[in-house]
Amino acid sequence: MVYIDIGSSQPRQLSFYLAAEEYVARHVDADDCFFMWQVEPSVIFGRNQLIENEVNVAYCREHGIRMYRRKSGGGCVYADMSNVMFSYITREENVNFTFNRYMNMLVLVLYRMGIEAKATGRNDLLIDGRKVSGNAFYHLPGRSIVHGTMLYDTNMEHMVGAITPSQEKLRSKGVESVRQHIALLKDYTDMSLEDFKLFVRSQLCHEEKVLDGDALAQIERIEKEYLSDAFIYGHNPRYTIVRRRRLEGVGDMEVRMELKNGIIKEMNLLGDFFIVGDLDLITHRLRGVSLTHEALTEALPDDLGSIILHLDRSSFINLLINP
Repeated sequence: MVYIDIGSSQPRQLSFYLAAEEYVARHVDADDCFFMWQVEPSVIFGRNQLIENEVNVAYCREHGIRMYRRKSGGGCVYADMSNVMFSYITREENVNFTFNRYMNMLVLVLYRMGIEAKATGRNDLLIDGRKVSGNAFYHLPGRSIVHGTMLYDTNMEHMVGAITPSQEKLRSKGVESVRQHIALLKDYTDMSLEDFKLFVRSQLCHEEKVLDGDALAQIERIEKEYLSDAFIYGHNPRYTIVRRRRLEGVGDMEVRMELKNGIIKEMNLLGDFFIVGDLDLITHRLRGVSLTHEALTEALPDDLGSIILHLDRSSFINLLINP
């Protein structure tokens, strides 16, 4: 695997590293690439999440915590200079295979440090039943991108204050506080954070590519999209009905529909689910469809799990119809 050296000793803002993933995916001719990065206090929320649902915006502004949206699914996470972020880019286009392979690589790295970790749920790595890493993925033509956190240490007060997870999500995990379900690597190893980064790199990568000035300039151009208000805050269309539920194995899902005479005019899907296909195959197909079990069944594809990971048609129709 090739390690991508971005060449700056000073941390950039989080949007730069998201743009760097896209640049590497589109321009670096290698089967597998990897790099690590750190940022000043930031929150990053998923492609289909509403910022006001996931982020304590007032807290973040008061404490100078930057807010960003990414192009992958999944939930909202907090990052700072006490933890490290991983980015993995591969030619493999099957996102499920890519994700499983990546998670297994991380488990093996921690095992070689003497730490027993397990990949579990949709996207987590656990140590002693507590989360040490959360990950997400998305697909570009010819490439798959996986990225996520690795908690060495963190400012727990900011983590709790900046993110506003749903009470249902907390109950489903059976926890009373964020700290009770978070594991920090510093409690399981004598390695410093810098030594840990060097160890990860030595275990995963055997080549290096340093990005030149032209590459960095192209990344900065890509970054502009991530910094636009339109991308960060999103478009929230009008709606007349909201359905909200946590679906087992899928995640939190919120459906907003504009209805007229019982017919779906517009639909927006929000939540921390993972998209593995074309979401328009759901939302566009349901425009002009009656909000009835029969009409929805006829309009929707059989295999919704190929669009939203682990989603089945029956559960989705039940969510649409039943408050």
